[in-house]
Formats: sequence, structure tokens, C-alpha cells
Amino acid sequence: MAIAYPHVIRSEKATVEASMMVSTPPPSRPPVFLSQDELKKIAAYKAVDFVESGMVLGLGTGSTAKHAVDRIGELLKQGKLKNIIGIPTSKMTHEQALSLGIPLSDLDTYPVVDLAIDGADEVDPYMNLVKGRGGSLLREKMIEGACKKFVVIVDESKLVKHLGGSGLAMPVEIVPFCWKFTAEKLKLLFGDAGCVAKLRTFKENGEPFVTDNRNYIIDLYFKKDIGDLKAASDAILRLTGVVEHGMFLDMATTVIVAGELGVTLKNK
Repeated sequence: MAIAYPHVIRSEKATVEASMMVSTPPPSRPPVFLSQDELKKIAAYKAVDFVESGMVLGLGTGSTAKHAVDRIGELLKQGKLKNIIGIPTSKMTHEQALSLGIPLSDLDTYPVVDLAIDGADEVDPYMNLVKGRGGSLLREKMIEGACKKFVVIVDESKLVKHLGGSGLAMPVEIVPFCWKFTAEKLKLLFGDAGCVAKLRTFKENGEPFVTDNRNYIIDLYFKKDIGDLKAASDAILRLTGVVEHGMFLDMATTVIVAGELGVTLKNK
């Protein structure tokens, strides 16, 4: 759990009670405890402040981005935003946006995107990202690579000293054909980092996870820093059978982090 101190975030009830105590000083209040999802929502709403009427928007995928898409839909309904075009990064986000009445299109029609908002699984001190633990990394990278401004929204648990530093997956999307062969090649690339390569499967039945593009995902786990990220990126993409990887290097223009003391912004 994270703590938002009273001077940063107050509940509506607390604000009403405070306004009623005219002659008596309000008692000191304990910190308000916020869940990880509440922190994500705070960051997401802050990101939507960057949205203006008439924009073409890249709509991200995942639990954090979902809050941003919900907020955009809400502002459209209220008439506070107008003439928005959304380009979703997954089938899931496509369905969500449709349910909210957000007009949708694609990169073929709008090859330049004004702004994209999405979450991240890891953020290093240089604003490099790991994305794709939700399985949408290819479409995310296509759309977010075409935008003028890419705003990333995270809670502070996603901050790492180096990519792979969380010990969680760095995903690589591959073609299903001879996936074991490709997984072994990926593992050997990062042998010095103690790499483990695992096919992503469904826990319920052990069947391979299939992306929106009908591909598989190999999740890489590192015991050590993999070093030069651009060299690592190039090496992965040179492997036949690899479609894309989840390192988003030099792409984020703003990172919004929700944490114990409120929201912080980091700009490129």
C-alpha cells in the first residue's frame, strides 16, 4: 500500500467536514492509504490533462491505460473534449473505446498521432521502458512510435535502476513456427546476464498465449544488467523469427509517476 499525505490528496468527505468547522481548528488527520490501482488512476487522470480537442490519440492497453481511456470517454460525454480520434493499441482497448463512444481509426488513415497515453512495466532513470507484459507490445510500439508526444503513466513500483531490474518478464513477440528454436537463440544472446527464456502460456490449460497478431511471446528473465540497450535491441531484432521486443527506447517524452507524496512529472 502507498500513502498519500493529507496535503496532497483529501477525500471528499474530509473536505466537507473541514468546511463545517469554522470556529474549531480541524483535528490532525491520519494519512490516507491508497491502493496501487488508485495510484494508477491518479497518474492516468493527470496524463489526460495533456489531451486537447481535435487530437488524434494513441490509446494504450493495460490496467493503467484503461483509466485514461475511461477518462477520455467521460470528458467526451461531458462535452469537455470534442473531435477526438482514437487509435487503439489492442483489440481489448478497441472494445473499451467503442463502449465509451470514442471515435476510432488507424495508422493507415492517420499516420501521425498527436499524443499517445500508455502504461509501462518498467521505467529506468533515462525514461527507457519495458512494455508488453499485457501482450500488446507490437501494436503499442507501432502507434507510440508514430506519435508526436508519448506520455507514460506508472505508479512508483515500476521504477527500476536498469531494464530487467524488476526480475519480471521482458517480452519478445515471435512467430509460432519453431518457437523453441527461437527461444533458445534468445536465451543464448543473454547468457552472460543469466537469461531464462519461457514461452508465455495460460495458467488454466498450459496453452500458448496468442497475441492480437496471432504470434507467441517469449518472456525473458535476467539475473544481471544486460548492458547496452541499443545493442541488445539490435541483436534481438536480427534473429529470424522475432517480430518485436518490449524495450521501448528513447520513445517516452513524459513520464508521470504516482507515489506516496503525490504525482511527479519527468520530461525528456
